[in-house]
Amino acid sequence: MINHQVKSYIRYWLEAVDHHSLHSPFLFDFYTKVLLLKNDRRQFDSIERVRQQLVTDTRSIALQGFGAGSKHFEDSNRAVKAIARTSLTPKKFSTLYWSIADYFDAKAIVELGTALGINTAYLAKKLATRISTFEGEPEIANIARATFSELNLTNVELIEGDIDKTLPLRLNTIEKIDLAFLDANHQLAPTLHYFDTIVKKIHSKSVVILDDIHQSKGMEDAWKTIQSHPLVYCTLDLYRCGIVFFDPSLNKQHVVLQF
Repeated sequence: MINHQVKSYIRYWLEAVDHHSLHSPFLFDFYTKVLLLKNDRRQFDSIERVRQQLVTDTRSIALQGFGAGSKHFEDSNRAVKAIARTSLTPKKFSTLYWSIADYFDAKAIVELGTALGINTAYLAKKLATRISTFEGEPEIANIARATFSELNLTNVELIEGDIDKTLPLRLNTIEKIDLAFLDANHQLAPTLHYFDTIVKKIHSKSVVILDDIHQSKGMEDAWKTIQSHPLVYCTLDLYRCGIVFFDPSLNKQHVVLQF
């Protein structure tokens, strides 16, 4: 029997279009200036060196089980290199997230699911930003702090603890969110709860990125629910992630894009 992710990717491949099929000036501009951007990748060399350190790190850490868990492991003791190899976002998408933050000149960024800190480091390359990143696992948070220290990041605040509790408290101190990246608990109910919490601080030019929208049926259901949210006016499906826009001038549209 074909598994869920294979079927979902085949469906994505059949539906995805490129910039030649985009009639919206906004989406055409976004596709050509963000998705097709050929930037100087050397600026990320220091981050990629840290990534390589993590994928060869033999230390074992104990996890407390926050989030959806992992299909790759059966117990709570895991090698850092195993976590890195199965959970780190590919460089292609880490670079994309930086490009989105840069294109929209995002200054207030919220990230749910710090993990080992690689995506956070990419987002922090835009020095004018202030990033609030949330991580539930203490040992993972410690590794992320080491990542930030090694890269001399000064525009990142890591909030450790149960995101259900820490997120509302932190949002009370944030006036607005320009960009949010949701990569924490990959289940239907928590994803929708996080999204509903985040949108209380969005504005019409905000962007929300959701990771792994096709990882499971639950995540696909969450993605479909978010697409129908009354404040959502446009969504882009890149298979690995979904991008959400809130500008009423975009009308209601959902586009599956090649990437």
